[in-house]
Amino acid sequence: MRSTTVPPGTPCPAPRAGEPPLHRLEIAGPDAPPFAAGSFDEMGPLSRADLPHRHTFYEIVHVTAGSGTHVVDLARWPVRPARLAVILPGQIHCWEDQRGLDGTLALFTEDFLVDHPGDHRLLRRLAATCWFDLDAEDDLRTGRLMADLAAEHRQRTPGYETVLRALLHVLVVRTVRLAGTAEETGPDREAGPAEAAGRPPVLAEAFARLTARPETAAWSVRECAERLGVTPGHLTQAVRAATGRSPGRLLIEARVYRAQRLLAHTDLPVGQVAARVGITDPAYFCRFFRRETGISPGDWRKHHSGHHQSIEAPGARA
Repeated sequence: MRSTTVPPGTPCPAPRAGEPPLHRLEIAGPDAPPFAAGSFDEMGPLSRADLPHRHTFYEIVHVTAGSGTHVVDLARWPVRPARLAVILPGQIHCWEDQRGLDGTLALFTEDFLVDHPGDHRLLRRLAATCWFDLDAEDDLRTGRLMADLAAEHRQRTPGYETVLRALLHVLVVRTVRLAGTAEETGPDREAGPAEAAGRPPVLAEAFARLTARPETAAWSVRECAERLGVTPGHLTQAVRAATGRSPGRLLIEARVYRAQRLLAHTDLPVGQVAARVGITDPAYFCRFFRRETGISPGDWRKHHSGHHQSIEAPGARA
């Protein structure tokens, strides 16, 4: 997964014309760990970017000063001290109307979680909430952890990679406690396909991760089941048991959500948006989109694509 990192100063173009830029993590050299930490100023101007963009890496942000609005996919979050945010690879986000924004960021790719692979799952659950308010004690403890991460990354004394991974794991687990989901912290690993097949909640989560990938936009339930190593019937049973909904319905929702993001954050024509979500007929896409959202793609874009307008989906939970 070294394609998730680049040398300093490498341009970050959009992988496909019309889509938001994809930022890769800048590292000092081929042997450097895929991790960076420091203040907004130390991380550079892209850390406060006001144009929609995506990352190949995770980002944890501890805000200690300033104000503004953080737009993540289709939700808007007020920015103020003391708050902590978790942003996943691939999420479209930007900062609006930021004034005096400051704090510490930790940036890292999936490769960096090798010592604690279960943290992938925890980070995804944290990203569902995205922003967390910190009381005075939590703010102080989080600030110390973030400062230690930044110092270890800056000084790079012997053994610093091991220390960074340990500190990051502590930060993730403590943030999970803030979210009130401490029961999700174990076991500290991710299940393989065979084990996932025998545990409906784990299989359902693997299915959710799969459908979040852009390249799976046009996949069927059968194709997803084959990728996960189970039968379509078993996948349907497991997903319904864990979520109360069928995998077919979740695939439709994932397709609609990706279309909403593209309409809100890009200038792609509606026909190209349709193609990006696996629908070759633009007219059918318009009917499909209206059926699922109650509004046409054009009207959605008109209401949601303005830089200072709300882009939160009607009825969506922030």
